[in-house]
Amino acid sequence: MLVEVWSDFVCPWCYIGKRRLETALGRFEHAGDVEIVWRSFQLDPSTPPGADGPVSESLRTKYGVSAEQVVQMNERVTTLAAAEGLDYHLDTARVANTFGAHRVAHLAREHGVGPELHERLMRAHLIESVHLGTPENVVRLAAEVGVPADEARRVLDGDDYADDVRAEIDLARQFGASGVPFFVMGRTHGVSGAQPVEVFDGALAEAYRRAVAATA
Repeated sequence: MLVEVWSDFVCPWCYIGKRRLETALGRFEHAGDVEIVWRSFQLDPSTPPGADGPVSESLRTKYGVSAEQVVQMNERVTTLAAAEGLDYHLDTARVANTFGAHRVAHLAREHGVGPELHERLMRAHLIESVHLGTPENVVRLAAEVGVPADEARRVLDGDDYADDVRAEIDLARQFGASGVPFFVMGRTHGVSGAQPVEVFDGALAEAYRRAVAATA
């Protein structure tokens, strides 16, 4: 059964949702029959290429809230992330346009390390405060999981996989997604947001039941 996950590397809720899905899969009796594909989505496509600066300042401007309110927002998400074993450092996270990183993620998928790069990029941004808009950083992180550095540089220097990234974003919208994380199980069940593990338990079980029934 195919499980497709639309997310962005700079999305704090996406990493939380990823961990909750993984928890559900860890206790799903048919987990061995599940294939996960991480699909592209940009949390804020209006972020200019080459943009940098504190995410906290960007949030304050975007939502028209005070610096204190941003701190409270970040503390809430950080607490929820900690419950999933994630040590967020949102106060030092950097704004980045992730389109290039998503293109390299498609290259990683061809090398059979798509999930590994997705995890590495999320950790880099949300925990290590690495700027994902810097090509050198993306190349280094991709190389860490087995993507040849020269190939990653070639992708970032050109426009390889740009159409693939846009196509996946369009597909998410066709499914009704307006944000991420967004999970589709077996093309029959959708889960929007970083829902409790029990929601993933139910969606996986029902999608698997339907997949089996469809082949009977």
